[in-house]
Amino acid sequence: MAMRDWFIKDLGWKFFSLFLAVAIWLTIYKIRGKSGAIIASETLTFTNVPVHIVSSGADVRAFHVTPPNVAVTVSGSGDPIANLQTSEIRAYVDVESAAPAPGVDRQVDVSVPAGITPVRVFPEKVEVAAPLPTH
Repeated sequence: MAMRDWFIKDLGWKFFSLFLAVAIWLTIYKIRGKSGAIIASETLTFTNVPVHIVSSGADVRAFHVTPPNVAVTVSGSGDPIANLQTSEIRAYVDVESAAPAPGVDRQVDVSVPAGITPVRVFPEKVEVAAPLPTH
């Protein structure tokens, strides 16, 4: 077999293999961090995150939330997840849209710092009730 045949024979397969090798290299290169290490996402659960009430400024009623705390699971990588504190996670319920009624559950929303992704809130809904007026 001549040396020329080594280069020309199955040329299509050789180009296809080269294309796959470059695609694999680019994929790995994009998921690597600046340090050269592969970035691993970490998941943490914070328990006893207090649920805050969001209401209009004109609404001065005090609301009661049951349960008053939720568990929030978040994911992230690097410094943002390593340095995350419970106080940086905000769980809140919006009561501006309608007046709270007894026995009606409201969705708990979560706000987290940049670089962090909320994964799960437990419980997802809480009961919000306004105190009864006193006469």
